[in-house]
Amino acid sequence: MSETIENTNAWGGGGRPYNASYGKLMMWFFLITDALTFSGFLAAYGFSRFKFQDVWPVAEDVFTHFPFMHGDHPLLFVALMTFILIMSSVTMVLAVNYGHKMEKEKVILWLSLTIVGGAIFLGSQAWEWSHFIHGLDGVHATLVSNPYGHPLFADYFFFITGFHGFHVFSGVIILIVILINVIKGTYEKRGHYEMVEKVGLYWHFVDLVWVFVFTFFYLV
Repeated sequence: MSETIENTNAWGGGGRPYNASYGKLMMWFFLITDALTFSGFLAAYGFSRFKFQDVWPVAEDVFTHFPFMHGDHPLLFVALMTFILIMSSVTMVLAVNYGHKMEKEKVILWLSLTIVGGAIFLGSQAWEWSHFIHGLDGVHATLVSNPYGHPLFADYFFFITGFHGFHVFSGVIILIVILINVIKGTYEKRGHYEMVEKVGLYWHFVDLVWVFVFTFFYLV
């Protein structure tokens, strides 16, 4: 029986969850607590959104800019940002997959693409922030004022997207460190790429959180 479990494919199931390493379990605990934090923020946003729904900004009227394009393009840019972040999650899956197969060069390739995707997302978010802060007709959106509607919208927008952006930034830095270790052959010497998998869990969490942030701020 033990031999059957050991010989199963890494993605085929049949493993024993309680045999997970200490580091992986601690990552899961961290992600659960972080998920509760984001849930609290989004719940607070939801309460405010429906309490002040008569004066709450409509996302299609606020986020209409697109780089190097004239005219209004509602939510087009944030949709592109979301697509880029989701695709970076796909490249992270491939990096983990090739880590299981001990294929160093492919791990380097897909980790690099994940980092590029995260960096593009951060740059896009900075651009979106700069245009939101510019405001409407010269009136700037700040933590105490919002030309588009209730000022709480700007408060939540800057805080929650900024908090998520900090997670993405942290993830990119960690991925760079992991990539350097992969290039140096650190994980080949250990005989496994578990660190890549643990960072992959964090990166997928960051992507999943953005799906909820996107839904709450831009679609609801």
